[in-house]
Amino acid sequence: MTRDERGLGYFRGDLPIYTLTFAKGLAPRELLARMGADPQSVALRDPVELDDEYGDTILDDVEPVVITGTDGDWTWAWEQGGTHGLEDRLLHEVSRGTEAVVLHHNDKPVNWLKHAVDGSTVLGFHDLGGSGLSGSDPQRFAAPMSRLGLLPGQPGEPHAFLTFLEDAFGLRVTPPGDDEQRWTGNLLPL
Repeated sequence: MTRDERGLGYFRGDLPIYTLTFAKGLAPRELLARMGADPQSVALRDPVELDDEYGDTILDDVEPVVITGTDGDWTWAWEQGGTHGLEDRLLHEVSRGTEAVVLHHNDKPVNWLKHAVDGSTVLGFHDLGGSGLSGSDPQRFAAPMSRLGLLPGQPGEPHAFLTFLEDAFGLRVTPPGDDEQRWTGNLLPL
């Protein structure tokens, strides 16, 4: 993994599936708890320890392994194989008393973005077709999304979603260095 000054540059690489969940002002262990991590699995691990502990199961979609970190005001959780962050119940719990943003990408292709504030979804947007918009205020980010070509019912260029998150929320993910430990754990089944 390389560090990227842009913010979410690592995810512009060849990653077939990922879900990123961001929560403003939460500590990594609190984010893991709100996401439903198995308390027995939560620990500080470096990349080698993570691989030793989980191996190929790190990509599990039923009990996904999550790596966390904090950049600026936001703590992030990276599911390499699951989509738990998209679940409304989980997103609302993560955003309770704060705000949360989630982006899911897979190479089917689909990109799905949600923004929630204090337990309520403000924006839901996907590029699967149809209207693709939902939430209590889906027009809140209409202008910046439109400038990036993120239009309802039309496939979006994957990097446009990442650019939107960087520009609208200042989000970034600094992947762990080789010996750097991060809070990790596996999420319980939904």
